Amino acid sequence: MAGHSKWSQIKRKKAVNDRQRGKIISKHIRAIQSAVREGGSGDASANLPLKNALAAAKTDDVPQDNIDRAIERALGSSEGGDFEPVQYEGYGPAGVAVLIEALTDNRNRTASEVRHVFSKHGGNMSGSTAWQFETKGVIVVEGAEEALQELAIDLGAEDLEVNDDGLTVYTSPTDLYAVVDGLQQAGHTPQVSQLSKFPQTETELGRDDADKVVRFVEALEDLDDVQNVYSTANLENAELVG
Repeated sequence: MAGHSKWSQIKRKKAVNDRQRGKIISKHIRAIQSAVREGGSGDASANLPLKNALAAAKTDDVPQDNIDRAIERALGSSEGGDFEPVQYEGYGPAGVAVLIEALTDNRNRTASEVRHVFSKHGGNMSGSTAWQFETKGVIVVEGAEEALQELAIDLGAEDLEVNDDGLTVYTSPTDLYAVVDGLQQAGHTPQVSQLSKFPQTETELGRDDADKVVRFVEALEDLDDVQNVYSTANLENAELVG
């Protein structure tokens, strides 16, 4: 795959969240509880939203005890509120398209908080941007030997990328868990397996603009209700921001 890693934005997001450990665990707990209620089951094998939420939580090393308690609370009561998914679209610094996924128990509050961040960082929430992103399954596995790559292709991978993390496998949304299961049966335990969104076309940024976009995305991610922030920004130069 030519160019910089599609996975780089997710890795950057994880690095940001590692500095706010308690907040990111709270976000995952909210997502897990919402998924249990949405799917009507605490069994991930019978509840795809829950399976997706658990995979994302695993990526950020959410403790199993926290996950178990979240599922039990969601099954046993309405404790923690009734959260609904909402999506916001707009343009941030340097004109990068942004797509935001949130879980909220108060739409007016969440919309106001998101709009404030856009305004503060020179962006705006006018225009549709969701069409600029596509959903893909992402799997990261240690190792990148030829046999592993061939196995991933045979299992249904759409694209592969060799990087410092090992092998990153991209799949269609519907094939993600079939590929994960096949890798596991062959003795390869994925470090990451989740659905994510990727820009169909990226916006190239210089160092200054990359810095502005990183600060903007971090401010959005810091909002309690925001679960995921996707942008069209190529953030390679964000590595230079000190």
